[in-house]
Order: sequence, then C-alpha cells, then structure tokens
Amino acid sequence: MNLRTAMIGSAMACTILVAGCGTTTNDRALSGGLLGGAAGLAIGSVTGSAGKGALIGAIAGAATGALTDPCDVNLGDPPWHNDAEKHRWEKRCHRRY
Repeated sequence: MNLRTAMIGSAMACTILVAGCGTTTNDRALSGGLLGGAAGLAIGSVTGSAGKGALIGAIAGAATGALTDPCDVNLGDPPWHNDAEKHRWEKRCHRRY
C-alpha cells in the first residue's frame, strides 16, 4: 500500500467517525462537511490538488453526516448545543445520553 492510498483511507475513516457529531441532521451534515473538507484539503495538498480534495471531502463528509442516524452513531454534542438537545435525543432514541 502506498502513502496516497493510506492517506485517502485514513481521511475517509475520520470523516465517517466525525460525521457523528451533533444530534440533528443539519448539525451532522455541517460538522461532517467541515471536517471532510479539512481532511480532503490536507490529502489534496499532498497529492497535488488541494481544491479538488477539499471539495470531494466536504461533499463526502456532509453526505455521511446527513445520512447517518444519531441513534446509531453518536460522538457527542457539538459545542453550540445545550441540555435541551440531550433530552430530545433521549426521547428519540429511547435511552440515556
């Protein structure tokens, strides 16, 4: 396995894991898009196309965040949320936060 393949695989794994931030679809899409874009930018700058990498990473991260359910993948609240979101999550997922 070469360095490029390892970097792309690592970025994809990080994007999927971090897309779990937030309890609403919008929060998850936003955080996934931002982190995917950052990972894509880093990989793209190593492989020679930072702009394409950032765009692909942002799209993949936003899609992953929007399509995953917070009851299945929950890495915690984003910093801009309060306790009301935790109560909504508990009610939606039928378990303690």
